[in-house]
Amino acid sequence: MPHPSLPEDIPGTFQAAWNAHDMQALGALFHADATFVNRFGHYVRGVEEIVAMHAPIHASIYSDSTLENELIDVVALGEDAAVTHFWSRLAAGAAHPAGPHVVDTLILAVLTRQAGAWRIKALENVTLTDPRTGKTVLRDRGAR
Repeated sequence: MPHPSLPEDIPGTFQAAWNAHDMQALGALFHADATFVNRFGHYVRGVEEIVAMHAPIHASIYSDSTLENELIDVVALGEDAAVTHFWSRLAAGAAHPAGPHVVDTLILAVLTRQAGAWRIKALENVTLTDPRTGKTVLRDRGAR
């Protein structure tokens, strides 16, 4: 997969790597020393750790999952840095122990450009939940 040439390409490129279950392509979206916080608050640093966190779940519970990302905004921090926010809807399939279901998250990614390619320096993924009940909230039910 080609590296994104614009910050707004990151959500689609991330989605394509996930849906292909290609963890090497997913890892290629990140700088070597990037950080990643998954939706459960698990923090890792470095591409090897990012891939190691995702490879087992793509070989098991998310082997038939799909992701649908939707860009919210891009905030430039200069010519070679930007912050993106995007919605991410994970559709888990029958391979998941809970069966088919969807989960919406909001992703914040800090990007920098090196050698003409935009890569993720830091990413944080937050599950949308009602803070009063802890129940999952889907964005098309008023989460915005």
